[in-house]
Amino acid sequence: MAGRRSSLGFLGMFGRSGDLRQLDAALRGADLHPALVPEGVKLTIVNLMKDHWPDEPPPGTYASVAQLCSYCIAGPETFERANGQERTLDAERRIEAALEAGDSFDAQIVLMTLHAKLINAEVVDRYGLSAE
Repeated sequence: MAGRRSSLGFLGMFGRSGDLRQLDAALRGADLHPALVPEGVKLTIVNLMKDHWPDEPPPGTYASVAQLCSYCIAGPETFERANGQERTLDAERRIEAALEAGDSFDAQIVLMTLHAKLINAEVVDRYGLSAE
C-alpha cells in the first residue's frame, strides 16, 4: 500500500496536496488564518496525522486538530471570542487530558506548537508548559 504524500507545491506549478488544503480550510474554520502557521508546522501536523491514522483520518479530524492548534496559538480569550465557550472548554479539556496522558496525539500537537514557539504565553502559563 502506498502511503499518502504531502506536497507544498512548487512555484504554483504543482498543487498543494489534499491533506494540506484540508488543514488550511480547517484552520480557517477555527478562525486561524493558515498563513500564521508556518508550512513546516503544517507538514508536521499532517505527518502526525498520518502516523496516527495510516489510511485516512476519521471525518472531523482536521477540524478537531485545527481547533486545538488555534486554541494553543490564539490563546483562550481570542479563541473563545471566535469559536464560543463550548469549543473553548473542549480544547481546555483536551489539553488537560493530554498533560495527564503524556504521550497522546493531542499532546504531540500541543508540544509541537510549544517547540515551534507559536503557543500563546497565557496557554503556557495556565498549564505550566515548558520545552526541555
